[in-house]
Amino acid sequence: MVDMTRVLICDDDALVRAGLTLMLGEEERIEVVGEVGHGREALEAVQAGGVDLVLMDLRMPVMDGIDATRAIVELDRDTKVIVLTTFDADDYVVRALAAGAHGFLLKDTPPAQIADAIASVASGEPALSPGI
Repeated sequence: MVDMTRVLICDDDALVRAGLTLMLGEEERIEVVGEVGHGREALEAVQAGGVDLVLMDLRMPVMDGIDATRAIVELDRDTKVIVLTTFDADDYVVRALAAGAHGFLLKDTPPAQIADAIASVASGEPALSPGI
């Protein structure tokens, strides 16, 4: 039996959420447990329980990914966060990691590498896009 990682997708773009859900749904080691459109919803989902890892966009309305990452890590040290964004500026990387993100991936990362990063982070290893 494969250990399943319960993943929450947090992105303000519904098409991105749907694509990630479809892509990750093919992975036997990943269970997508929900999709949310901003950081406050991600925090509420983590508070409700049943989330092992959040794939977190950075720029979103209501609560951005940096603030949400910080709040999630403070709330539950067992829930991991991987930032998944189009923004690779050094400032974003540093701020995300300082907030407690366990990984930082760019949205042009191939699907298999996103799944591998989820597995790595779930097992306690960090994950960064090669360009970072």
